Amino acid sequence: MDAPTVKPKSTFTLAAGSAMTFVVLFGFISLFSDMTYEGARSMSGQYLKILGASAFAVGFAAGAGELLGYALRLVSGYITDRTKQYWLVTITGYTVQLLSVPLLALTGRWEWAFILLLTERIGKAIRNPSRDAMLSYATKQMGRGFGFGLHEAMDQIGAFLGPLIVAAVLFLRGGLQDDAAAHRAGFAVLLVPAIIALTLIQFARLRYPRPAELESKTPVVATKGFSRRYWLYLLGAGLIATGYADFALINYHFKTIGLAPDRWLPIFFAVAMGVDAIAAIVFGTLYDKKGFPVLVAAFSLSALFAPFAFLGNLPLALVGVGLWGIGMGIQESIMRAVVADLVPSDRRASGYGLFHFGFGIMWFLGSALMGFLYDQSVTYIVIFSLVAQFAAIPVFLLVRRQAAVGGH
Repeated sequence: MDAPTVKPKSTFTLAAGSAMTFVVLFGFISLFSDMTYEGARSMSGQYLKILGASAFAVGFAAGAGELLGYALRLVSGYITDRTKQYWLVTITGYTVQLLSVPLLALTGRWEWAFILLLTERIGKAIRNPSRDAMLSYATKQMGRGFGFGLHEAMDQIGAFLGPLIVAAVLFLRGGLQDDAAAHRAGFAVLLVPAIIALTLIQFARLRYPRPAELESKTPVVATKGFSRRYWLYLLGAGLIATGYADFALINYHFKTIGLAPDRWLPIFFAVAMGVDAIAAIVFGTLYDKKGFPVLVAAFSLSALFAPFAFLGNLPLALVGVGLWGIGMGIQESIMRAVVADLVPSDRRASGYGLFHFGFGIMWFLGSALMGFLYDQSVTYIVIFSLVAQFAAIPVFLLVRRQAAVGGH
């Protein structure tokens, strides 16, 4: 009797069954990673102030970190596309990033803290293009807005818990306004989630050694460069970055005006991260259903964070923190999803690298300028932030119009 014939599953079917698991697994990796570095970020501004840094130094440090981090993504994305070593690049970046955070517990001068904060951004730069390329393959079938939104939501659970952890450490250490030792203890505790994240990523590498197979293959269209829509989209995103204050500067402002005791300031960041998580999955799902108008509407709303955060009392400042969180959720969900839709699969890592490079340059220029403006007048920051972000809206509308008429 002949043996029964078993029909092999197609690559597409295998990918469909594995994609969601891959996104969720990477969500847990990002959860513990964000618990680590967002926990540190939630008190980096106040810690730099305790160590003697000026507002300009904080703004410059935040902007320089983003510039260096985003600029290196151009190199990282190119190397990833050329070598296809997605996991090697990703694991290297996570290792550099996560281990630099607990080392902040050993610092006693703001210059050394600044160097480690830069190192953390370098690690993020190394791993982001390759990680986002892998996620773009996995999210193709489920809807990229939802897929990136789900990843960002899990990511931000960690970003919510991390600040709560360091806030608890500050509280248990007495919550003194200028207690550098208590802040160092907070950085040291973050070694635990860092180790968990590095363990999970090794498991993911073994489980999914060839992540590109998660996306069904389509013919590659030969192109000399990225499309006009891609460049317009990058311009619009750059304007958003220019006017988007880093939370370190917002945190610095809250401490300067005595908005709340130090032990509460990380909780404000946790609130922003909680809003970020919700906004990412809600707006990501809406983007899959309604398309580009969701991006325009969401950024129009989040752009209003500045007057609330910098000019308001405690209740209004919390509204500003929430609006800031909405904007971050959009940047990490819809904004990343759109890039995947504008770039062919074989150039995905380079597309992300170049996009983040341009985004980072504008973030640096905006952060440095806002740090300078803060020393002149808080009102100047608010005006600059609003003008820069709302200038992006007509650019985004032009990107949508080009898509409607079949522009390239």
